[in-house]
Amino acid sequence: MSSSVRLPFLCFFVLIQLLGALGRGGRLTGCEFSAIFNFGDSNSDTGAISAALSEVPPPNGMTFFGHPSGRLCDGRLIIDFIAEDLKLPYLSPYLDSIETNFRHGANFAASGSSIRRGYSLFDLSIQVSQFVRFKSRVTELYNRLNLSTDKTSAFSYRLPRPQDFSRALYTFDIGQNDLANGLNQMTVDQVIASIPDILSQFSEAVNKLYEEGARVFWVHNTGPLGCLPNRVIYHQSKPGNLDQNGCVRPQNEVAEEFNKQLKDRILLLRAQLLASVFTYVDVYSVKYSLIGEAKDQGFFDPSSFCCGSYYGYQIDCGKKAIVNGTEYGNPCEDPSKHISWDGTHYSEAANKWVASRILNGSFSYPAVPIRKSCHASRNP
Repeated sequence: MSSSVRLPFLCFFVLIQLLGALGRGGRLTGCEFSAIFNFGDSNSDTGAISAALSEVPPPNGMTFFGHPSGRLCDGRLIIDFIAEDLKLPYLSPYLDSIETNFRHGANFAASGSSIRRGYSLFDLSIQVSQFVRFKSRVTELYNRLNLSTDKTSAFSYRLPRPQDFSRALYTFDIGQNDLANGLNQMTVDQVIASIPDILSQFSEAVNKLYEEGARVFWVHNTGPLGCLPNRVIYHQSKPGNLDQNGCVRPQNEVAEEFNKQLKDRILLLRAQLLASVFTYVDVYSVKYSLIGEAKDQGFFDPSSFCCGSYYGYQIDCGKKAIVNGTEYGNPCEDPSKHISWDGTHYSEAANKWVASRILNGSFSYPAVPIRKSCHASRNP
């Protein structure tokens, strides 16, 4: 074929490929993720700690599920709204052995988890190791039992297909505990100095997942730590410590520095992992905006919370105590009016508010909605 013939043919081929990637009106089509694999801490734990250690007690779950669901919340978490948006079932926790279904993914997040190894029971490296074991076991079962052809096996209805691992969305919401625990034990400068090591371990985890076939990553930065009511209560006494929204300024500055370095690290990972697609999601800005607009958005004072108490006597949500003749521990009447559920975790209403603003790509880099995140540009 002469060069004069090859050139139009090549142009035609490129045009066909481009049209195939675009939907009506020149817009990118949805990604049709077959599964979600999530890694994180209590912000996205759908039952790991409840299954592994002790069940999350009522009134957790009271708003949506009507009973404890393993979530430290009155209802749904952001990861639940992600699943809803992608029209997938809520994720079963990997550690739960009762009524679990992993057909459309699995949740490896566990409350209290950190990125740094050895700083928590189920740190990120452990979660990734669990994923590797899960993927290996699923692949072995498919091959040994011929599940690709046997559609009647119970396994085929409860496990992802081997090809789903490369077509899945890999989500992350972790890092808050690294900073919070650090601030409980070190100075602000020492915590900031530890961030590169934290993110190096994050990179190791991502690289391991990439080696296992993960390609599309959706990464939440950490929220405004200094705006959590329990942090405000314990750190507000120092003059000038609070900002205009009543948040602990130094702790938010640590979170902001972590997020800056996290974004830089994702840019580096994108350049190194040539087949990868990363979306960095600025959850911090959305949550801080909610804190500042609380009254206008129909919420009470953002320093208040619905369940438990930190005022003078700490009572965890789900427990009760009588202090000076007053019973503490009963939940508020209307959790939907509170941004914070228990002083540390957001309410379902707040999670829904945040999710509605990040899923459409408004706070993502690149600015693509989650349904089209497999098309994210390599240069945000």
